[in-house]
Amino acid sequence: MEVTKGKEAGKCPPESGGQHDRDEVEIVRGVVPIPLICRTFPLEPTRRPSPDGPPLLTQEGSYRFLFKSAFRTCFTFLVVLLIAIPAYSADLRLAAASDLNFAIKEIISQYEKDTGNHVQLTLGSSGTFFTQISEGAPFDVYLSADRSYPDQLLDRKLAEPGTLFVYGVGRIVVWVPVSSTIDVKKLGMQSLLQPSIRKISIANPEHAPYGRAAVSAMQRAGVYDRVKNNLVLGENISQAAEFVVSGAAQVGILGISMALSDAMRGKGTYWEVPTDTYPVMEQAGIILRHARESGNLDAARSFMRALQSPQSRAVLARYGITAARP
Repeated sequence: MEVTKGKEAGKCPPESGGQHDRDEVEIVRGVVPIPLICRTFPLEPTRRPSPDGPPLLTQEGSYRFLFKSAFRTCFTFLVVLLIAIPAYSADLRLAAASDLNFAIKEIISQYEKDTGNHVQLTLGSSGTFFTQISEGAPFDVYLSADRSYPDQLLDRKLAEPGTLFVYGVGRIVVWVPVSSTIDVKKLGMQSLLQPSIRKISIANPEHAPYGRAAVSAMQRAGVYDRVKNNLVLGENISQAAEFVVSGAAQVGILGISMALSDAMRGKGTYWEVPTDTYPVMEQAGIILRHARESGNLDAARSFMRALQSPQSRAVLARYGITAARP
């Protein structure tokens, strides 16, 4: 910072009828310029300003003027500073069932734009998340493809009372790639019995609700015992979809949200399994106790409100996750 000090810094303009000094003022180069204040000393101490003329600026008035100017400048600076500093934003940790893969990313994107909060999304099987949360995994919000898991977390006092809500009902389909010669829309569940079918991909029924729904539907159709040795189990519904898309299996029983996604829509055809052949798949979300402990309770509540909005409801419906039954 360069400081220029002395007479060369500036001169007061001449004024008739008075005597002026040449103040020494400091000019800070590269910073906001400081206005030059020239002090006027009256020739006679008893002199008074003319009633018709402008008031004289006394030394005391100069100090008062400088104080007010400095106060206004500081106030303006603080206002600008407060506007420039970003508001606090939360870092929300969300555990979501894999069938929400595509829908939840759209919802999160809009939520982050609207609130400035950040969401760390982890996708997986609902049962695996339930076990992890029970063992202390630090998630703030849990979206499960099976309502029974959030209910159990409430019973264990691992979730916030009064925050559980059903956000949709899941459905399953039998899906085959476009290269398949099987007319799945005509054959339905009997597609699994065709000679060309060597492997059938489903989610692991031990911890994935979609896997349990697939087993129930096969049993209801009378084909389970004949095909159970051909089953390939994915860790979750997303992995089950990967198996059949990659060719590791020739057919899959998947969540309809997978079949309707951009990633799979043009790669195969599907037949929707009648909903009366498997238990109702109520999908529920809940705020976990960790949200309060981590200081993210308000953010978690705002996210749950966003998830229940008409805009989010429309996104879920587009991926086949229908509204909860009354």
